[in-house]
Amino acid sequence: MDSEAQQQAADAIAKDLEKAQATLMSQSAVELLIRIGFTALIVVVGYVIMKVALRLLKKALEHSKMDAVLHAFFLNSARVVMWITILLTALNYMGIPPTAFLTVVGAAGVAVALALKDSLGNFAGGILIIITKPFSKGDFIEDLEISGKVQQIDLLYTTLTTFDNKIITVPNGKLANSTIVNYTRADRRRVDCQFTIGYEAEIAHAKDILLAIAESDDRIFREPEPVVGVAELGSSSVVMDFKVWCSTDDYWDVLYFIQEQVKLAFDEAGINIPYPQMDVHIRRTKK
Repeated sequence: MDSEAQQQAADAIAKDLEKAQATLMSQSAVELLIRIGFTALIVVVGYVIMKVALRLLKKALEHSKMDAVLHAFFLNSARVVMWITILLTALNYMGIPPTAFLTVVGAAGVAVALALKDSLGNFAGGILIIITKPFSKGDFIEDLEISGKVQQIDLLYTTLTTFDNKIITVPNGKLANSTIVNYTRADRRRVDCQFTIGYEAEIAHAKDILLAIAESDDRIFREPEPVVGVAELGSSSVVMDFKVWCSTDDYWDVLYFIQEQVKLAFDEAGINIPYPQMDVHIRRTKK
């Protein structure tokens, strides 16, 4: 808004206030007291109606499928709108033009929006997260920088807890504009493992051992079937893929079980697991 428009708005407000003052001054004391009394009655009745309406709205929200985080937002928004309606009605009855009040509120709203633009971005991000539901409370998520279990989703921030029990508070604007990996949304996950064996070992024997390990644990699904195959012929070893499916809740237990059992089974079968080695040659020089 330029200076000329601001001056015009200020002049309009001043004229409205002068008219309101003239109207009030023209009334007798008795008429003024009656008008003030009716104005107070309007505010009281409006307040009672607002409380009843908010109570009914709260019950309706509780029985709806809307996310609980949005309940407070809608209740607070409805409360603000109702208060503005009550005040405008009371001011109009008193003879004060509501345009002046609306102009002041609008100017204050613009100033507040400019001062809180980052918070408004987080607020908009919170609304998007609640509506689109890329994750919910209890999910384990990860973006490009952080990861953790979702503990709480507010309108401005989302709270995560890491595996080592660190609390991370993330602005919703950041999460709404990030690539989110949700590890726990699906009810099953695939456990991907790689193991190396020496070139002298029999690949078929190693595959039988891996499949036997998969068969030995009821937490590993039979459908989809476990997958075993040669992934790479390395410079010093054969790299084998071992992929199994399990419940999302059992992912880490199954992963640790496989890693331990493969080491024990390969040792028992005499299958060598190559590891990087360095040969050091010492040359003696004659003095």
